[in-house]
Amino acid sequence: MTRFTADDDLRGAEFVAADLTSARFRFADLEGAAFEQSYLPRVVMRGVDLTGADIDGQIGGLRVNGVEVLPLIEAELNRRHPGREHARSQVLAEQRESFEAALRTWSATLDRVAAMPAGTADQRVDGEWSVAQTLRHLVFAVDGWVRHGIQGLDGAFSPIGLPFSEYDDEARALGVDVTATPSFQEVQTAFADRTVQVRAQYESLTQEAFEAPARRLPPWEPEIRSLPVWRCLGVIANEAWEHHRFAERDLDELERRRLAPGT
Repeated sequence: MTRFTADDDLRGAEFVAADLTSARFRFADLEGAAFEQSYLPRVVMRGVDLTGADIDGQIGGLRVNGVEVLPLIEAELNRRHPGREHARSQVLAEQRESFEAALRTWSATLDRVAAMPAGTADQRVDGEWSVAQTLRHLVFAVDGWVRHGIQGLDGAFSPIGLPFSEYDDEARALGVDVTATPSFQEVQTAFADRTVQVRAQYESLTQEAFEAPARRLPPWEPEIRSLPVWRCLGVIANEAWEHHRFAERDLDELERRRLAPGT
């Protein structure tokens, strides 16, 4: 095993697709380090200082000082965002209303963007997606889970949809232009169209059909498994809520920077 000590200056080092499985950090200074799209399951931290740390990701089973964190966070997010708690509900009426509640929050956010300086929708914060890119990703999600999956449509994918980054090559084969730079108006039009289609999908279902297996799954899902329609639509409702949270977080930061003294 390679051993790095205080004599090795690794400040600013970048590890891309590096396999650090079972690596051990002792007395290491990771202040300001950034972990993006990285896998940390079963990581053990003892005696660490996480003051000011900011974590977004899958945290099921994460314990801090012996307390499982996820239920506490979920409860607080649901308190802040009424309707979010039913995003993955197996009850058709509950999940449909959760999706509608998410759309109402997005409507308010898009009004906020419209009132901010021109170009705000395309601004990125610390490498995260802009609002425009976030909406494009939601279009891509609907195309995969609803149009391709539940509805079984061929040519289901919009060319301006935005896939998750590790799926670029496969997305091209689906007709997605991963280099596209559509106007924000084009993005809003595509998002509104997909919103109408998801609403129509909910309205067309009975509770029995909601619980039935989907016709097929998105191309990135394993072919050997099957999921009920409620799980597939639940992905869309959940994505709408989670990406809205990210968008608002970054708009808050853009607002803070704009109003900061000396800027």
